[in-house]
Amino acid sequence: MSPLAKILSKLRGGDRRSIGKVGEVVSAVRKKPDLFNDLVTGLFDEDPVVRMRAADAMEKISSDNPEFLRPFKGKLIRLAKVTQQQELRWHMAQMIPRLKLTPKETAAATEIFFEYLEDKSKIVVTFAMQALADLAIKEADVSTRVIRAIEKLAQTGSPAIQSRGKKLRMQLKNPSQKNKRAETVQK
Repeated sequence: MSPLAKILSKLRGGDRRSIGKVGEVVSAVRKKPDLFNDLVTGLFDEDPVVRMRAADAMEKISSDNPEFLRPFKGKLIRLAKVTQQQELRWHMAQMIPRLKLTPKETAAATEIFFEYLEDKSKIVVTFAMQALADLAIKEADVSTRVIRAIEKLAQTGSPAIQSRGKKLRMQLKNPSQKNKRAETVQK
């Protein structure tokens, strides 16, 4: 069995309510970083369970090693734009702000995450809000549009969305919080 087939086979089975063997995959990739490429391939698998778990593993790995995402920046942004799968959307919203983006890429990602604010999944909306705030803070360009969207959701969203919105509003308006958050995002 090829390394690709082996890694992806660990992501198969069950349904989208479980993470399966994502922990094992994360450990394997941390030991052998070349396997990260296989996770990217898994994002495009025909099985939505594999796609979801590949994204989950990538998100977990990139939280400590955002540089693993760098070679796949364009592919991730394109996938974020076209995917309708909620699990991919929320993982893209977590990963893309970790990348060093050009102004054009930042604008594209910002538009994608504004679209995600209309998603029926409250998790997608919550992570999209966070992504918008992270991008704004990272770029030191907190647009009125981002602030307005977050303020609106902080008043009208579900309790979880309102809670996140209130925290994000404080971060966006408080320069010391901006700097703390920006340092965290860039690590």
